[in-house]
Amino acid sequence: MLIRDAVEADLPAIVEIYNSTISCQIVTADLEPVSVESRLTWFRSHTPARRPLWVMQCKDDIAGWLGFQSFYSGRRAYETTAEVSIYVSSKYRRQGVGRQLLQCAIECSPALRIKTLVGFIFATNTASLTLFANFGFDRWGYLPEVAEFEQGTGDLVIVGRRLT
Repeated sequence: MLIRDAVEADLPAIVEIYNSTISCQIVTADLEPVSVESRLTWFRSHTPARRPLWVMQCKDDIAGWLGFQSFYSGRRAYETTAEVSIYVSSKYRRQGVGRQLLQCAIECSPALRIKTLVGFIFATNTASLTLFANFGFDRWGYLPEVAEFEQGTGDLVIVGRRLT
């Protein structure tokens, strides 16, 4: 498996993986699938040298992806903090894809001038909470019932890790 910078030709696979998580309502707060076209601006906002978007390629498949987003974009005091998001194809879950992507993010963060990583994870997403905890992320916040779904509400856990 190879972790590399995403290219625009990867966007349909990135969107497909993302959309596959919507129905379970424990990974994302989107309620409807997104389109490739609607994600173009988001895709283009990533830059390999500062806020990359990576894919993990396994043969001809995209097994998963990781994106860095600026935390409170535009506010210079937060320039060294980034939110990290990880999505794994259902075909590759529980095979170490998320672990490899997160490890790479931690290792590469100093070169990206990132000193702090944060994640926003639904409280019911125990797999992601465990993954981040295993990499030294601590619970920094808890937002009860901030997401509204047909089946009820969702609590959001904020995890973080200072890298320096």
